[in-house]
This record gives sequence, structure tokens and C-alpha cells, in this order.
Amino acid sequence: MKAAMMGELLALASAVCFGTTDFLSGLASRRVNGLTVALYGQLSGTALSVLVALLAGPSTLDSSALMWGALSGLGTGVGVGFLFRATGKGALSVVVPLSDVGAVALPVAVGLAFLGERPSALALTGMVAALPAIWLVSRGDGARARGGLADALVAGAGFAVQFLAMARIPAEAGLWPVVVSRVSSVLLLAALVAATGAPWTFRRPGPVFASGAIGTAAILCYLFATQQQLMSIATVLAALFPAIPVVLGLIVLSERVNRRQVTGLVCAGAAIALIALR
Repeated sequence: MKAAMMGELLALASAVCFGTTDFLSGLASRRVNGLTVALYGQLSGTALSVLVALLAGPSTLDSSALMWGALSGLGTGVGVGFLFRATGKGALSVVVPLSDVGAVALPVAVGLAFLGERPSALALTGMVAALPAIWLVSRGDGARARGGLADALVAGAGFAVQFLAMARIPAEAGLWPVVVSRVSSVLLLAALVAATGAPWTFRRPGPVFASGAIGTAAILCYLFATQQQLMSIATVLAALFPAIPVVLGLIVLSERVNRRQVTGLVCAGAAIALIALR
């Protein structure tokens, strides 16, 4: 019971980190190509992952754990790269929830259909309540643009691969699979930058570096959460991260929330409570 609760807290910490990363990277993407922002973020995240892995000490590695890490990184690269492309084409309040619903729905479906996960009735109710919460908290007023929807769907599939593959890494494998994940995401994003002609450099990358480091913290929290909790529950809780940019917008940018966003935040709170009380 204590391990499951710790898993839920780690998944929520992952959501906070993911949301903070999206907020910082979203601000940067207003002035810099989204693929370039994603690449710089993953570079700093890779550096942090190497440091953490070294501090964690020796671990038992096998080829399968490293392969799962590499696959997770490819999903990360696709997810962040195409998400930031999508925000450059369409309304943020449309593409972010669309990608996030895909990211949470696919791992949950896999967990229920193929991994034999059986959450309680309360937990299932909370997971269902989280889906409209994810959508509503990201819905800003007047968001009717349809641009970037295809990229958002690709991003959602990428994030789903990230969640699924990371959850397959055993605890005894240590943190080096996370390093492999970060490196593979960097290689993929570098290829995308080269293929699309996006700029390789930009001014004042500090916030993006910070964003990448926080993103690595999010992945670590998610990895630890899946080792103590069902993957389906950990994924749903981690995917509540769209609430964080809303809150940061209120505090930092003095933005206002509309009724749909307030409803979404209430749904998110209800979802967390139901999963926690299972």
C-alpha cells in the first residue's frame, strides 16, 4: 500500500515536471523553431541523466533494458519534436490536449489488454475522469484553429511509446537506460533539425536548458512510479500535466482561466482522489 501511494506521488511529481517543461519550452517556441527548442532541451536533459546515473552507482544492465531505453527516447524525440511543430501551426489549446489524450489512452489500453493490469473500480473511474480533465484544462477561449492536428496526433503516438517503453525497464537496470533514452532522442531530433532546415543555434538558451533538465526529472519520476504502481495508473496521473501550464500562466503571466479550464481542474482533482482512494 505504501509503495503504491509512493508510486502515485512520483507520477504526480512527473506531471508537475512535464507541465513545467512544456511551459518553459512553449515560451521559447514563440521566438525559436520548435525542433531547435526540443533539441536543446534534450541535450541538457542528457547531461543531467549522465550525472544522475554516475551518482547512482553500479547497476545490472542487459541489452533488453538498453533497447527499451532507446525506444523510449525515440518516442520522446518524436513527441516533443512534433508537439512543438504542432504549436507553431495551430492553437496550443487544441494540439496539446489532443496529443496528451493519445499519450495516455494508448498505454492504458495496452496495460489493460496485454499486460493483465486490473485497477480497482474507483481507480478506473478516476482514470476515466482524467481524460476530460486533460482536455478541458488546456481549452482556451476562441481556440478554433485546425492547423497542426496531424502533428499533434504523431506527437501523442510518440509520447505513448515513451511511456510504454520506459515502463518496461526493470528496477535492477538502474538509470543507464534513461541515459540511452536521452541520447537516442537527441540523435533523432538532430536528424529532424537537419532534414527540415531548422536553425542549429539561438540566443538565450538558458530557459530551454532548464526545461530539458526538468524533463529528465519527469522521466525519472515516471520510471520510479511504474516500478511501484500499475503502469496504467502511473501514466494517467503523469498525463495530468496540462494543468500545470494553466496554473503557471495564472501566476507568472497573469492569465485568466475560463469555465472549461476550471471544470477541468476540478475533474483532475477528482481523478487524483479516486485513484488515491482505490
